[in-house]
Amino acid sequence: MDWAELDAAELVALARAHEDPDGHLPVPDVVGWDIFPWEGELRPRRLRDPEPEPPRHGEDGPAGCHACQHPPEGLVWSDGGWRLTVPAGGPVPTFVLHPVEHLDLGDLDEAQAADLGVVVVRVERAIAAVPGVGRVHVSRFGDGGAHLHVFLFARPAGLLQLRGSCLTDWEDILPPLPPERWTAIARSVGQRLATWRGEAGPGPG
Repeated sequence: MDWAELDAAELVALARAHEDPDGHLPVPDVVGWDIFPWEGELRPRRLRDPEPEPPRHGEDGPAGCHACQHPPEGLVWSDGGWRLTVPAGGPVPTFVLHPVEHLDLGDLDEAQAADLGVVVVRVERAIAAVPGVGRVHVSRFGDGGAHLHVFLFARPAGLLQLRGSCLTDWEDILPPLPPERWTAIARSVGQRLATWRGEAGPGPG
């Protein structure tokens, strides 16, 4: 047995061993945290057996990549190597950082990887400078698309239930901000980045 290997079937077997007689796993401690957005009786879903990995958008290259084949929507800033966009409105300002070139995280060369770190920090600072932002969360998932996209979420100051890993759950629950506020916040972030470097636009709208 090679212990330096992640075995999905092993994880499923361990989960099955911890199920109750009705086939449910124990409820995790997070349900008792004050940031948890749900109440009532909850039961974890049963972990399914491993399945073949589905292809991601753009897995076959730029020709099948939405980010490459369509003009960026909600462009906030670009320096020629990176683009910062905002998706359609939600309850918290959400920004998405992409490389202009069709690359995933593991495809970046040493210079691009170093630049990513610098750009993420600069974008985080620009978002954190927006009045009313308590914290900026940074996430990269990558299961849906093969073109690298890093999410940056602006948590409103004082909304302590939105702290931590449950922020994205709250994002699906809460009503969206007015479009005018989204536009103004995105514009202010773009203007801060434009004073740093790049071929920035002043933000959407």
